[in-house]
Amino acid sequence: MKTYIKNPALIVLLLVVLLSLSAFNPQTNFPASDTFKAKSNNAYKPGEFLSYKLHYGIIDAGVATLEVTQEQKEFGGRPTYHVVGIGKSVGAFDWFFKVRDRYESFIDRSALVPMAFIRRVDEGGYKINQNYVYNHYKNQVIADGKVFDIPNHITDIQDMISAFYYARCVDFSNAKYGSIYTINSFVDNEVFPLKIKYIGKETISTSLGKFRCIKFRPVIQKGRIFKSEEDLNVWISDDANRIPIRAQANVLVGSIKMDLLDYRGLANPIAKVK
Repeated sequence: MKTYIKNPALIVLLLVVLLSLSAFNPQTNFPASDTFKAKSNNAYKPGEFLSYKLHYGIIDAGVATLEVTQEQKEFGGRPTYHVVGIGKSVGAFDWFFKVRDRYESFIDRSALVPMAFIRRVDEGGYKINQNYVYNHYKNQVIADGKVFDIPNHITDIQDMISAFYYARCVDFSNAKYGSIYTINSFVDNEVFPLKIKYIGKETISTSLGKFRCIKFRPVIQKGRIFKSEEDLNVWISDDANRIPIRAQANVLVGSIKMDLLDYRGLANPIAKVK
């Protein structure tokens, strides 16, 4: 059901509304190698915890958490970050559309690419169970036992969770209005290019106070879900952490809003206006 994931509103909400722990324990036999290109990460560290509240119109619809755990796990001798995201419906929304989602990503600490991805989704009775292993030496993804080749021109292929953490490490210092950044991810057994447009900087007010933010607008297709190309926006903190502060989508049947509820264990001071 490919349109389920490619709904642009869901893509943005997946920045934080995510995720699983299961008996699945992916193993790889990747040889030791220096072919992974090292990248700089000053944005996050083990122990970071983010929580969010999701609103559908005036209804409190759900809560979500993202955590970079303290677990130290290696794949083929390469240390990884273990990121766990959990999302669930709450209140009245939980009565008629129960959501219990869990996602995990094991991200190479040096190259910032996923080594394994686990997805456990249960949304209103619709269930998805996915186990992916990434072989970056062969540019392949082993998805539930099936091997998928990634085009050779695509480097740094991501999963649904690692794409968010990868984006946090992108240098936006020279960004101008309209600059577009593309992050290629492997989603539902195919490559999906997530494109985001740089809009500028804003200070926004939340229940936690005011934050200096960088505003982005995912490139979307208007008409089927959105009335215009400006109906989907994301604000991330204008600091070295780059954490999402707010995401908002105006859809044909209402509006969806996600706000930061709590944070701790950040790698850097947050851009909060005192």
